[in-house]
Amino acid sequence: MTVEFEHDEARRRYLGRIDGEVVCALDYADDGEVVSMTRTFTNPPFRGRGHAGEITEHAVQQAEAAGRRVRPMCWYVAQWFDEHPDRAHLLA
Repeated sequence: MTVEFEHDEARRRYLGRIDGEVVCALDYADDGEVVSMTRTFTNPPFRGRGHAGEITEHAVQQAEAAGRRVRPMCWYVAQWFDEHPDRAHLLA
């Protein structure tokens, strides 16, 4: 099943949906230079399938495309960067 991502700028949140159902979310703050990723969440029935990693990768790609750096404020995002040292240049 493919996760479709949605950006809710007003709420500063990325959502991942499968067949319209929210399976994961990532909250952030953006000061125009740095995106502080503050929280990731996967709905319990969908845990263990890699969705948190998918939404984190999507949010990091969006930050990079916007010319922003990333500050991991959530343990999961920090762990994701530890597992992806090729993206360390984006860290603030």
